Amino acid sequence: MTARASLMAGAPAEPQALRADALHNRNRILEVARETFARRGIDVTMREIARRAGVGVATLYRRFPTKESLVTAAFADQIEACASVVDDALADPDPWRGFCTVVEKICAMQAVDRGFTAAFVSAFPDNLDFEGVRAGAEQRFAELTRRAKASGQLRADFADEDLTLMIMANGGIVADTAEAALATSRRLAALLLQAFRAHPADPPAPLPPAAPIGLHHLMSAARASSAS
Repeated sequence: MTARASLMAGAPAEPQALRADALHNRNRILEVARETFARRGIDVTMREIARRAGVGVATLYRRFPTKESLVTAAFADQIEACASVVDDALADPDPWRGFCTVVEKICAMQAVDRGFTAAFVSAFPDNLDFEGVRAGAEQRFAELTRRAKASGQLRADFADEDLTLMIMANGGIVADTAEAALATSRRLAALLLQAFRAHPADPPAPLPPAAPIGLHHLMSAARASSAS
């Protein structure tokens, strides 16, 4: 079963054929939810999503009875893509290249979508299988890590906690535009991969270009954190 199928297995079933207006409302809600979660995270209220989508709150709850069901539907594609990244990396005959691919792609996905990581690490109480999908991805990444270490290319003291540390650091990026956030994330990922490598290249590979961020972005992050 794919990650998407597993996630959607516990979600409320949709009628076989929705009326055109009902289908339009559902698609509009999902479009707005994805956009808003990406910019502001998943703490946005259902009422705010309904307002932005131009539908009544009752209409929103008819389509998505819980916040968890809306988050699941909004992020099903991203969760499946995340799982596929790890699967593809495991299929790569070069485990270090596969490891680098996972780090680069997961950082990029997180940089452009603030809600993605929050959804992926959340423990939803309903019968949604985020926990199972996350656990599966963690197990496969652990196997990829083992192979990269065995090849002598990933430093032997790399720990599972370092993945968490990487995600925390990448999630703290604050930039003026999505393009700048992505560029910053790429540079951070390159720096981290140089640190993770067992035997640093001599000379080291050139880093991606630095993005236009400054210390004032730290103040912006602090204000956003205190406001929440």
